Amino acid sequence: MTNTPANDKWFQHRAEQLIHMEQLKRAELFNGRAAMLGIVIGIVVEGLTGFGIAHQIGLGALVDGYAACRTQFLPFCF
Repeated sequence: MTNTPANDKWFQHRAEQLIHMEQLKRAELFNGRAAMLGIVIGIVVEGLTGFGIAHQIGLGALVDGYAACRTQFLPFCF
């Protein structure tokens, strides 16, 4: 078997694919770990302060408004 330019090109392309897949695996692993850490931190802060995760990130008004609509009749609720 001789090394032809087409054969070399195929091996180079395959190596690039494998490197790219390895980089994607590492990125997804990091993202998953960061998400799990964020949820744990949010739950710990919720336990310490009594404010839920939605309140911590500034969406508390939306959650409170939805709860008010579900518990009493308000004219602006759909």
